[in-house]
Amino acid sequence: MGSGSVLHSARSFAQEVVTPSAADWEKSRCLPGEILQIAAERGLTGLLVPRAHGGQESSYRESAEAAEALAMADMAVTFCLIVHNNVMLSLASRGSDDQIARFMPGLMSMETPAAFLLTEPGAGSDAAAISTAAVPDGGDWIINGDKAWVTNAVHARLLSVYAQTEPALGWRGIACFLVDAQSAGVAVEPAYDLLGGHALGTAGVRLRDVRVPAANMLAPPGEGFKAAMSGIDFARGIVTAMCCGMLKCALDTAIAYARERQLFGHTLASMQGVQWQLADVATDLHAARLMMLHVMDSLDAGKKATLAASHAKKFATRVALSGIGQCMQNMGANGLKSDAPLGRHLAGAKIAQYLDGATEIQNVVISRELFGDS
Repeated sequence: MGSGSVLHSARSFAQEVVTPSAADWEKSRCLPGEILQIAAERGLTGLLVPRAHGGQESSYRESAEAAEALAMADMAVTFCLIVHNNVMLSLASRGSDDQIARFMPGLMSMETPAAFLLTEPGAGSDAAAISTAAVPDGGDWIINGDKAWVTNAVHARLLSVYAQTEPALGWRGIACFLVDAQSAGVAVEPAYDLLGGHALGTAGVRLRDVRVPAANMLAPPGEGFKAAMSGIDFARGIVTAMCCGMLKCALDTAIAYARERQLFGHTLASMQGVQWQLADVATDLHAARLMMLHVMDSLDAGKKATLAASHAKKFATRVALSGIGQCMQNMGANGLKSDAPLGRHLAGAKIAQYLDGATEIQNVVISRELFGDS
């Protein structure tokens, strides 16, 4: 599938499958599992995976534009797919031939939806401080611990679990294991009751004496934490892309409403105050999208994009939250109705501020560049 086909698939999936049902999924507080399989049938898995492994081999920019198109319909569904795709990319990049042969086909078809288990109840922003333990036992490893804020938890069949093998080594002791979610000792907690974004299927996962074959170690100690952090610039760029998609949908919705809504004998669209407020939203959207494209083009060129990604993620999450709120305000109380997507996107924009490093973490990255070691 070519790059244009990936974007076309994302747009058609968003318009035909997600948009008509996203409000209902939010009301029912769950995403039907078959939706993920439909996404796979539409070619939305393996976006960055090489064609040699059955993937789409899209560029970073192409993948981000697909995420942007999907997020115009719903951020939560988009992030489910992104998490799954990121596990696939990690497998393609670091997995052995045996691991790729065993796991990639099921991931590509979504028969085995994947989840990424790094965050813990006591280890969020300090990702290296995980306490989930992995202890060798013959030819296996025994894993014990608790993971939190696991996207796709309610659907996942394959878990990418980060665990500490030697606490004295700090981050150098962290390894990554591929764990069958149906293994004895794995328990998924009830999905979190959130402000919104329930299609994320976010929950905690308990691991109690879970036996994992040594052949399922994806990244050994010394490489596990590097594996977790290796795609962080791309991840932050993807969050930026999702914010652009949500903000674009909100702006389009507000403009369409303003053109139809009559007030004091005039349309809202004819009022300069409304025009200028939405013009400010459009400027922020334009800037956020340029920042996102800069990150992705840098990554496609093999360049470091850490600072650019932090700037982009910080800016985009901020203007998405404020801009969607402004669009809602311009629609009056009608912006609160569930048949308008703005309320769902407002929750998505707030959720985005915590994904892949909260705003404060982006300020840490930016401040280091500004002040160095001072």
